[in-house]
Amino acid sequence: MIGTPILPEIRELIEQRNFSALQRLFDDWLPVDLAELISDLPENEQAILFRLLTKDAATETFEYLDFDAQQNLLNALTQKDVTHILNSMSADDRTALLEELPGPVAQELIKLLSFKEFKIAKTLLAYAEDSVGRLMSPDFLSVKKDWEISRVLEYIRTHGHESETLNVIYAVDDHGKLVGEMLARDLLLSPLDKRVEEIIDEDKLITLTATQDQKDALEAFKRYDRVALPVVDSNGYLIGIVTVDDMLDVAEEEETEDIQKFGAIEALEEPYIDVPLPELVKKRAVWLVVLFLSEMLTASAMSHFEDELAKAIVLATFIPLVISSGGNSGSQAATLIIRSLSLGEISIRDWWNVMRREILSGLMLGSILGTIGFIRVILWAAILGHLTQVWIRIGFTVGFSLIGIVLWGTFAGSMLPMLLKRLGLDPATSSAPFVATLVDVTGIVIYFSVASLILKGVLL
Repeated sequence: MIGTPILPEIRELIEQRNFSALQRLFDDWLPVDLAELISDLPENEQAILFRLLTKDAATETFEYLDFDAQQNLLNALTQKDVTHILNSMSADDRTALLEELPGPVAQELIKLLSFKEFKIAKTLLAYAEDSVGRLMSPDFLSVKKDWEISRVLEYIRTHGHESETLNVIYAVDDHGKLVGEMLARDLLLSPLDKRVEEIIDEDKLITLTATQDQKDALEAFKRYDRVALPVVDSNGYLIGIVTVDDMLDVAEEEETEDIQKFGAIEALEEPYIDVPLPELVKKRAVWLVVLFLSEMLTASAMSHFEDELAKAIVLATFIPLVISSGGNSGSQAATLIIRSLSLGEISIRDWWNVMRREILSGLMLGSILGTIGFIRVILWAAILGHLTQVWIRIGFTVGFSLIGIVLWGTFAGSMLPMLLKRLGLDPATSSAPFVATLVDVTGIVIYFSVASLILKGVLL
């Protein structure tokens, strides 16, 4: 692993141009650590260190680099080196690189591929951007179902280096249709004279299709706890595999997108630091404008009760206390429900149970806050020496308003994500700020409606 004690040593060796010492040092480093080091170096030094790596290490390291470092190296390396890297990369990692590059640049790089790799690249890039086909690797091991285990093992020894993974071996019929899979463990523990068809279980076969959305594939990996899943065409022919390392990248992208949406930001397509400032402002401004316009409804609601405010200005003192509690309870509920929907813990069919639980939760939470609010008003009045029948009524106004507003907040925060899910929209768009704004507007109405009932004939 890269550590702070090593970095000064590397810096010194670079400045001294002691490349032989650097080569010896890097012999014991893992590709992922080399990639981290190269990415942290200035652009003019990245190619210097990269050229010190062996061909195999260079290819593996290149796959771990971030896009900016990859692009910099492609510009700095010779065509011969670039050709070797592109032809040696795993097909799925190469596809991820090519789809990020500008079209003309990608086309020029594709021309450097061998005929075999060119066909693979063209096939994978032909699939939709967020489809399983873009993640698919054609490097897998498949064997005939009538082979004996001894023949399978010999086949693996000969061709295993070409496969993306050896954890799973796939069985096909004479026409190439997928019929089953074997885990490496089952294969190694089976008698040599046993046939593949005696090991595989066709009924438990889980497959993906190349046109499926990557989100669906991610759910399949989570549900069935697999390290790899086969990809078949519409006729059931095995055309590739998707491995769990690719799914981890998809999961990270999905989680990042949901978090950004939950913060009322349009999803960023690049790392934060790489997003141009005008685009970053645009991504954030849209929701801010929507929320600002929504908050204007709060001002409109307050103006509707301006007579009540003029008669009992003391009510304005407790508006932030009451309204913020509704927004906070709504944000809590929205967070819980959106995450539960994302993890598959609940579905739209559970709406009644969710609503019932949140109504009960809202009543209990509102009662807790309402009691605290009532006590706070009474203590404040007592300390100021103003404790009268009017202040007791104001305390009840604050207490009962909190119960109603917190109840409404939990209801809105829990039901809005499920409604969006039912409409086929992303629940994350019912972000906490949006729920809070909704509750702010309605909270004003609830607060002054309760005040009108309790303080009528006293202050109002």
